[in-house]
Amino acid sequence: MPVKILKIEDGSAFILERVMYTKRYTLYLDRNKCVGCDLCIVACPKEAVKIVNPSDLADIENPPRKITVKVLDDKCNFCGICSEICIFGAFKQSVNDEEFIPVLKSESFPEVIHEVEVNESKCPTGCKVCEEACPLSLIKVKWNGESGGKVNVEIDRDHCPVCRICEVKCPYNAIHTRKIISGLIRVNIDLCPEGCRACVDACPIPNVLSISNDGKVNVNDSFCVYCGACKNACPVEGAIDLRRISVHHTPVKSGAWNKALERLTSTENMAKELRSKSIFKTYESVKKLHVRSRVSK
Repeated sequence: MPVKILKIEDGSAFILERVMYTKRYTLYLDRNKCVGCDLCIVACPKEAVKIVNPSDLADIENPPRKITVKVLDDKCNFCGICSEICIFGAFKQSVNDEEFIPVLKSESFPEVIHEVEVNESKCPTGCKVCEEACPLSLIKVKWNGESGGKVNVEIDRDHCPVCRICEVKCPYNAIHTRKIISGLIRVNIDLCPEGCRACVDACPIPNVLSISNDGKVNVNDSFCVYCGACKNACPVEGAIDLRRISVHHTPVKSGAWNKALERLTSTENMAKELRSKSIFKTYESVKKLHVRSRVSK
């Protein structure tokens, strides 16, 4: 049993602490990085994360100006799933002030892969196209000397949702990315209220959603990260159809992940991943038998 539960909240942060006799669990949410999506909400097995509107937090100091989330202290068990599934890196969990995610330690949840690779040998001195293109200002380009010096591209992968804008904008084919989440998004413009741009304003990636000259919402899902912030902001149920298909992650053997994946995507897509794992295991087993057979000969 916890000795004490502490909660601190304002417009820029939400902090929940569970103080034990020998350990102190801390869950920190940076609301400046939180985009108000539903990944943590859907993945949480305890239903401890809830969406809150700015109006719900009007009584706190410096309330947020956009949709965000909060964690229910009576339900949270500090498993760390929210911290790992947040593709924007808004959640951080620690134990005794050291970053620690229990579900990763126990291998009951995979690491989400932020795959962004840069071949710096292709980068010419002076080019900052990727840095200028990044919508979240997560790329910094540096080089030694005025010309011909070594180029160093620093990427804050922990907070990168892998929208792929840097890869597409790079004129030298120096960047390779793979989306964390693959999916589909559609907007039923017949259901959109006249003059509404709630989804456009909520989207963390510029130009994924835009308003055309005729007032309709256009969708460019090439750069969509399928976080669901637009759907949470939309005032009309069913106007936005967002479907996640898969999540790019490290290998894991866990029923907890299977349940989370089912909630994040669908039962069908969860089953596809399980079948894919089964086929791969069969392939590896046959490969090992073949190698052993050749060695014995």
